[in-house]
Amino acid sequence: MSEIVPEAHGPSIVAAQSLTRRFDPHLSIGDRIAAAFGARVETRPVRAVTDVSFTIRRGETLGLVGESGCGKSTLGRLVAGILGPSSGEIRIDGAPIMRRGRKTTTRIQTVFQDPFASLNPRRRIDATISEGPIAHGLITRAQAPAFVADWLARVGLDPAVATRFPHQFSGGQRQRVAIARALAMKPDILVCDEPVASLDVSIQAQVLNLFLDLREALGLTCLFISHDLSVVRHVSDRVAIMYLGRIVEIGPAAEVYAAPRHPYTQGLLDSVPKLRLDADAVGFRPIAGELPSPLSPPAGCAFHPRCPRATDLCRRERPVLAPHGATEVACHHA
Repeated sequence: MSEIVPEAHGPSIVAAQSLTRRFDPHLSIGDRIAAAFGARVETRPVRAVTDVSFTIRRGETLGLVGESGCGKSTLGRLVAGILGPSSGEIRIDGAPIMRRGRKTTTRIQTVFQDPFASLNPRRRIDATISEGPIAHGLITRAQAPAFVADWLARVGLDPAVATRFPHQFSGGQRQRVAIARALAMKPDILVCDEPVASLDVSIQAQVLNLFLDLREALGLTCLFISHDLSVVRHVSDRVAIMYLGRIVEIGPAAEVYAAPRHPYTQGLLDSVPKLRLDADAVGFRPIAGELPSPLSPPAGCAFHPRCPRATDLCRRERPVLAPHGATEVACHHA
């Protein structure tokens, strides 16, 4: 697909081409025995990501938005090299990040949603931050104390806390440690998977401002995954909207928010509660229906069972991403 991206950023550093990820069921011994005797056992794969292509330019932040279960976290793990694709590939500056099913680069690092789960509870913070750089030869063990102190200061923590364990920090402080751990590897690309979803609103603002400051100072390229539309609008240069494993709209953040073209994007924006003073303003309008099962996605456009514009064409034929103004949209009636 052709990408329409802001000219202010450099050439593409990340290129995802036709990414697909399926999760095949693992049958227990009991399931196998039951299937052998003719019982119905679910053997269909879960289609988490299907034929997704996009690019991210150097220094740019691409926001990835969608409902829970749409595949955005799986896509983030594919970009980060945590999961390998069933088909397709990810390239950085033209070089594939996976070889024989293994990640081959440290240029991509990840900040996860729950820092309490992503930090080892039995390791001190100084060991957590310095372990990767030491293992990959970025620093020596003798340099580790000063290195850790510098990164703790950069993320707004007192270097004196380096000998503490994760349970001795608040949620916001743990997320700062997780950010320091990721950035200590000196990555070019940062994948942020719901990095503020588990934090209080006031702490969210602090962590987001820290993220923006570090992105500017270090010249990072970012994939920022969130279900919070206001957060994505605040941090992103471009936005990709994902539905049931596919990107249905992608374009500059200002354009997507001001004039959404896909019915699903419009539904997401209408679902955000708003405070309005005028009596004629439209209030909270949730998207009708439920997200279909990735075990058996609908034929044609996957959104058609919930779409107010759906026609017979939508039920028969799946739309592909096509340019519409400054954005690309996968909709027959954009």
